[in-house]
Parts: sequence; C-alpha cells; structure tokens
Amino acid sequence: MKNKSLKIYLAAPRGFCAGVERAIEIVEKSIKKYGSPVYVRHEIVHNKYVVDNLKNKGAIFVEELEEIKDKSRPVIFSAHGVPKKVPEDAKNYNMTYVDATCPLVSKVHREAENLSKAGYHIILIGHQNHPEVVGTMGQLPLNSIDLVQNEDEAKEYKNKKNKKIAFVTQTTLSIDDTKDIIKILKEKFPDIKEPLKEDICYATTNRQMAVKKIAKNCDMFFVIGSRNSSNSVRLVEVAKKSGCTNALLVHSESKIPYEQIENTNTIGISSGASAPEILVKNFINELKKRFTITIDEVETIKEDVVFKIPKKLN
Repeated sequence: MKNKSLKIYLAAPRGFCAGVERAIEIVEKSIKKYGSPVYVRHEIVHNKYVVDNLKNKGAIFVEELEEIKDKSRPVIFSAHGVPKKVPEDAKNYNMTYVDATCPLVSKVHREAENLSKAGYHIILIGHQNHPEVVGTMGQLPLNSIDLVQNEDEAKEYKNKKNKKIAFVTQTTLSIDDTKDIIKILKEKFPDIKEPLKEDICYATTNRQMAVKKIAKNCDMFFVIGSRNSSNSVRLVEVAKKSGCTNALLVHSESKIPYEQIENTNTIGISSGASAPEILVKNFINELKKRFTITIDEVETIKEDVVFKIPKKLN
C-alpha cells in the first residue's frame, strides 16, 4: 500500500532564541575554562535533551546552592533569572558564579527595581512558581510586588497600598493573554505605568506569530518542547486559539499519535525557544517512515539577535 501523503507546515522562526543559545554557550565555556564539574542552579533552559547533553559534558544541576557540596566549584544561574538573594548567598559562600540570565529577563528585573525605587507598587503579570517569576519578584523588597496571573485576578486586584502602580510581565507569556489582562488593569487604574518597551521577548512574539500564521491551515499542530517550558505551552494555546483545536505538546515522553495523524492531510510543526532543532528533525524523520511528506517552511520574520557572553568566559 502506498504511504499516505502528508503536508507539513513548518513554522519559522522556531526553536532556540538568543537567550537560550547564550545560556548553553555559557555552560559549555565554563566547563572548558574551569573543568568539570560546574554546577547549574535550576535547569539552564527548560529542555531535557539540552540538560542531559550538558550533564554528559560535566554540568551538575541543583535547585539550591546549599546542595553544592564542593563550594570551590563554579555555579551558573539559569536563563530564567534568580532572586537577588542567590548571588548574595554565592558571595557569602565565596563561590565563583556566572549569571546566564537572559538579557531580556534582566531588563525586566531592572525595570521593576527602578519603578520600585521611584515609589511605584509593582504588578507582575505571570505564572506562579515559574522560575522567571520567582526571580523577578525576588528583585524587590517583600510586599512591593504582586502577581496577577489571569483576567479574573486582574478584575479583583485592589491597590491596597494606595501608591502609584506600574506593571511588568513575564517574558514568555502569550501576547493575546497579556493584552486582555493589561486592558483590565488600565480600565481599573487609568494612571498605571506601563513598560516603555513591551516586556514579552522578541522570540516569544515571533514564534507565536509564526504559529498563528499557519495554524488555521492545519488539521493537527505539534509543538516540540518541554512540559515545564512556558513559551512552548503558550505556543500550543496559540495554535488552538488560531484555528487548530487539535494542537499537542511533544515532550521527551510523548508517543507520536500516528492514528490521529492518519486522519489528517496537513499538520503544523513548531518548537519552543528552548527546544533544539535536532528534536524537530527527529520528529519529522519518524513521520517520514510512515508517510509521504511534503514540507512547506513558512517564515514570518528573520531573526538576527545575538547576545554576548560574559567577558570572563572569553
């Protein structure tokens, strides 16, 4: 029997962003410079393949500095950013540390800090317990920043402190979701101060736009990425909202749903900002074993952003 033909719309841009590339390079260069092991506080980026690869090269992943037995070894802070207390603790332990926080996350940190110093009470739009949110909230004194996760929380929010208020956002959210939350906050607090430049990162925006462009033409949509990767999970939501209700996240334990694919003619594929391109290739290669495939790569924008790595690693 002849293989069923399948058309694939491949979203571009997809996969690694400049912040992720920089973070991985920081770990690799640190191992080169300091030898192994080097410690990494929290997964450097949210992807099992990347983390396992770096473990094989000599990185040891921990959640807290206290877990590091040999404090003479360097530690790297993940791309998601850390609360202020973490570098302070590292200094108290006399540890060498390298900060791999994405520069776009650092920008939000500085923004929140400056607003707080200028007398604003801060609202952070984001998801509870996500490391980026923990890091941003940890830049400021206790009770000077509140988290708003959704439209309902925005509607219920009260300015208890009676201070001027401002908002910042997690960099990996869905543009459409934040838009609705921001609208509610602006209606409630007409004087609320907003970021000069949007906080949602260029890569999040570009990947979501690419998915939006092709989702409506697809019977099924697959986003390659990890379950704890906020930007990957958002891409699945964007595909669903943009006209492809059958959208799935493909993570390290996923089985490819061949039976469902059998009943489709077109599928869309993208990958989160922490997913390496090899995972997309592997996924397509698995499909090629069962289907006759044509690929249409749909590029919405060219990305040329590069972030420098810290001087001490050059």
